[in-house]
Amino acid sequence: MSWLPSPPWLGRDLAIDLGTANTLIHARGVGVVLEEPSVVAVEVGTGRLVAAGTRAKEMLGRAPGSIRAVRPLRDGVVSDADETERMLRWFLDQVRQSRLVRPRMGLCVPSGVTGVERRALEDAATRCGARRVYMIEEPMAAAVGAGLPVHETAASMVVDIGGGTTDVAVISLGGIVTSTSLRVAGDEVDEAVIAHVKAEYSLLLGERSAEDIKVAVGSAFPLRTELTTRVRGRDLVTGLPKTVTVSSAEVRRAVEGPVLQIVELVRATLDVCPPELAGDILDRGITLTGGGALLRGLDARLRHELGVPVHVAEDPLRAVARGAGRCVDDFAGLERVLVQDQRL
Repeated sequence: MSWLPSPPWLGRDLAIDLGTANTLIHARGVGVVLEEPSVVAVEVGTGRLVAAGTRAKEMLGRAPGSIRAVRPLRDGVVSDADETERMLRWFLDQVRQSRLVRPRMGLCVPSGVTGVERRALEDAATRCGARRVYMIEEPMAAAVGAGLPVHETAASMVVDIGGGTTDVAVISLGGIVTSTSLRVAGDEVDEAVIAHVKAEYSLLLGERSAEDIKVAVGSAFPLRTELTTRVRGRDLVTGLPKTVTVSSAEVRRAVEGPVLQIVELVRATLDVCPPELAGDILDRGITLTGGGALLRGLDARLRHELGVPVHVAEDPLRAVARGAGRCVDDFAGLERVLVQDQRL
């Protein structure tokens, strides 16, 4: 491919993991060329794009009244079509130097996405310059990215916990045998932390502070050494800034609700799994992917509750993008796991 013009990804097919929390773009034959938060900031009134990605995320909860910083995707799907298109166009402009070249695009979607939600994503990609749009279900992309043998007769089970959705799938012979999706994931864990700190300490936190607490001391299973962290927020009684100390044990109690829902989702998927494949899963175990897989003790919690081996994929945050990237790198070999937009 040395004949391709510079930069090396110009005109190449793209795989896009357009997630609730982060967007990753993989260029065919090159790898991940962009990784940014799924946040966009626009001017109120004019709608002019001010920033997207990391710069826009820094504005969350800090922007003046003239600037609106939003996350245009919720629960893994488009909640604001115009802002999603602006954000996607900005991301693509960072990696695509020519508007004359219209690449094929592979878009990752949750397994429970509706036809209307799927169409919204397809339309956004088409308006941003896609020649053809292919959809790949996130659990399949996660399984490919985690290196699971998806084309074998023996079953593999993947649990992909993102920012907005949790997808559970049993995969065999290159297809999804059974899958379930729940719109409970990292965002709901953050909201549970915000609600706990508000109820317990009368302290108001923002989304970023709640995420920092989750990363610092969050856990789904008792730790050998419990952790603590200092939290700053606005006192709802006095209206003044206040600092409190929270422990991993109380955060674990706070997030028990969403964690239990994820555990029950995995249990329900195992319950409807064909007996022959259930035996394979007992041997091979369950693979966790997505940012939610990084929650301390989640693998131990699932192992304890279900009695099945549980593993966290290598670099789980990038597993979906890595798998979608392999699909566009090898269209001929993995085309059957892609679904082409029939209108193109």
